[in-house]
Amino acid sequence: MIFYRLFIWIYPKLVWLISFSNPKAGLWISGRRDVFKKLAKAFHQNTRPVIWIHTASVGEFEQGRPVLESIKKQFPAYKVLLTFFSPSGYELRKDYRGADEIFYLPMDSPDNARSFYTIVQPSLVIFVKYEYWFYYLREAKKREIPLLLVSGIFRRNQPFFQWYGGMHKKMLSFFSYLFVQNRESAALLEKLGLQQVAITGDTRFDRVIEIAENFQPIDLIENFCNKQFCIVAGSTWTEDDEELDHFANTHSEIRFIIAPHEIEKERIDECRQLYKNALLFSELRSYVNGGIPIPSNMHVLIIDNVGMLSSLYAYANISYVGGGFGDDGIHNILEPAVFGKPVIIGPVYDKYFEASELIEMGGAFSIETALELESLLNDLMTDSSRLDAASESSKAYVRSKAGATAAILQYIQENRLLTN
Repeated sequence: MIFYRLFIWIYPKLVWLISFSNPKAGLWISGRRDVFKKLAKAFHQNTRPVIWIHTASVGEFEQGRPVLESIKKQFPAYKVLLTFFSPSGYELRKDYRGADEIFYLPMDSPDNARSFYTIVQPSLVIFVKYEYWFYYLREAKKREIPLLLVSGIFRRNQPFFQWYGGMHKKMLSFFSYLFVQNRESAALLEKLGLQQVAITGDTRFDRVIEIAENFQPIDLIENFCNKQFCIVAGSTWTEDDEELDHFANTHSEIRFIIAPHEIEKERIDECRQLYKNALLFSELRSYVNGGIPIPSNMHVLIIDNVGMLSSLYAYANISYVGGGFGDDGIHNILEPAVFGKPVIIGPVYDKYFEASELIEMGGAFSIETALELESLLNDLMTDSSRLDAASESSKAYVRSKAGATAAILQYIQENRLLTN
């Protein structure tokens, strides 16, 4: 507990120090400035019951979004507060219309937690996947407010299951119910004596299915692809691009769409150096809107905006998902899989059960070198039966995992955590 208190005391100060040179750190600081005054104003004389949903960043938001929107639809009388810890999530979704109020979460502390709950007065609290803030969780328990964990995932090496994890074990006991993704997570929690656990799967499956069912064509992308074979590489880091660039540069007959994970100028410039004959999406828009033909030698499109990636995968014949060459692991492979696209990833995916399962089903492939990647791409492009089988496996896998959101809503209804 001493180390946690030290962490929550020193973390904001470290962020402040680096905020002078790091824009994200600056947003983290500025977004929390006068946050309690802003909260008090937003909830002043509020007469509606409140649901508070907390997510770490944009990925967890997308994970919790099906639950949020289902609750909003079935219980319209409630006011929904959505909070983010990360600027990446808040800045991208601060105008999201599905929530009534959207804020940065103030840093955890006993005083902040008490002030937050006193102002907001939530009737139900939902945390998505992870982010366990001790005092916020404890305050919900103290006030006897139902507290749910959605799409939780647990592994043996986490602090909850170590000799030194007393505080982490305590945090889990604050939850009224924990909805977890798989049997391993449930088994680990049960060994701690926790009975309020259900295996409901991952709400991300429901979210990507919803995205696919509501897909809207993007005219500019259709214009670029021009019905040619297309490879879409999403959420790429430098290591991913270095694996793919040689193949892209030597196959001008193929259309490549590259969506880097970060779109700062330095990163976009790096992509332009790696990929020859490339143009930016912003440049493509200028060409098309100006009635100017796209240069015939431009066969690589670099996406220099955010928010498009999940729809871009619809145009792929083969997809590549980045992050598998770094310590953090792969990004969302379900976004291309839901459209029935074979998924290629790097070697670091051990934290992601969906990657292992999809590889086992034949819908995804892991590579360790550029040579392996090029060999696999050539095989898939020349063997239509293998390509079709991988595509069908991807789509079938995602569809087979739907239903987590409905199970969570059923629990909320049956236990009357919310009422109309």
